Amino acid sequence: MMNASLSLSWNLSGIFLCCFLAGPGAAHVALPADLSEPMSLWQGALPPIQDQPPAQRKPWVLRERDIVLDLQLLQVLKDAAARPHPRITVELFDGARHELDVTSTVSRINDTAIIRGTFKPPSRGDFTFVASGNLLVGSMQVGDRLYKTEHMANGRLRLFEVDPAKLPPE
Repeated sequence: MMNASLSLSWNLSGIFLCCFLAGPGAAHVALPADLSEPMSLWQGALPPIQDQPPAQRKPWVLRERDIVLDLQLLQVLKDAAARPHPRITVELFDGARHELDVTSTVSRINDTAIIRGTFKPPSRGDFTFVASGNLLVGSMQVGDRLYKTEHMANGRLRLFEVDPAKLPPE
């Protein structure tokens, strides 16, 4: 026990000594971020200004909104070797954040990945995403509600809540 304590003390002393010898610029040592704070995979976005009237709403769409991805977090999700993942949440339409539990990531050489998982309690459900470049499309089942993300145009994404009974077959 004494050796472990002495070793830890020596390691911390060595770190501080190295920072001191490296000069004042080395005083800002990068420490790992607090892994207990969840990060949001996307944020809501204002819809773009359009010169034409909005398209007719599809009968199976209950709600929709534009979203913007956290691109750094997307890159972590696409990397099958990146484990453990930080805590990742998504905000749907209810204002509540649902935490992802990524169970499978299959990365391809062409910057594409298939990401599957479930939602951590208290949320119930699962998700499947296909990430390609800076895009993320897929579906999420949370309780009895179904959500989809789709690429609209020019890298813009939209989140939809859909009525499964009215959804046409794919």
